[in-house]
Amino acid sequence: MTRLSVNINKIATLRNARGGELPDVLKAAIDCERFGAQGITVHPRSDERHITRKDVELIRPMVTTEFNIEGNPTPEFIELVLKHKPDQVTLVPDDPNQLTSDHGWNTIKHKVFLQNVIANFHEAGIRTSIFVDPDIEMVEGAKATGTDRIELYTESYAAEFSDGKEAAIKPFVEAANVANEIGLGLNAGHDLNLDNLKYFAQNIPGLLEVSIGHALVCDALYFGLDNAVQMYLRELRGE
Repeated sequence: MTRLSVNINKIATLRNARGGELPDVLKAAIDCERFGAQGITVHPRSDERHITRKDVELIRPMVTTEFNIEGNPTPEFIELVLKHKPDQVTLVPDDPNQLTSDHGWNTIKHKVFLQNVIANFHEAGIRTSIFVDPDIEMVEGAKATGTDRIELYTESYAAEFSDGKEAAIKPFVEAANVANEIGLGLNAGHDLNLDNLKYFAQNIPGLLEVSIGHALVCDALYFGLDNAVQMYLRELRGE
């Protein structure tokens, strides 16, 4: 079954909006695993508007499934990752002023840069994944960087799903087929939710992992965190 990694950024956003320690981000990470999540994802940004460097330090030794740190590979980010050695690092081409991730890497233009960063992480024994759009040229370019996996940026799928799910998923199926053929592991994430997740998981060949945060945390406001995690797991199982 495709693994569920819960991105807990939005829990940290809520905490930071008020200050103090509520909600407890570390407890949320532990609880998500206890409720069945097979991984925890954090996306620390330079302004620490949600996940902080201190959060990463506290969460790392408590995660017993898979710890994934994603972000823009600035020198500060690279230092953070090498210090805490997650199971996986996902490289995202974020601008500091972006509200959220909104595009994948140009793996051809940034090939040498990505090769150097990925080699650095591989030397430390950290699996790498890079954020890419469902573009065959970019998927093929990702292979040349030496990355272990790609993470398909699924915002366009989510946006177009209600207008026609077959058309919305078509470029992702094509990209996944190429990734499988050339030996890249396959992750996905961004705007996947209870409406569109099952169809995506059932139709993307070789999908290893999805990272879901915003929608799952929103659903947890209504259903509770335990129930929300279970609901997403059921979608991935095709129930």
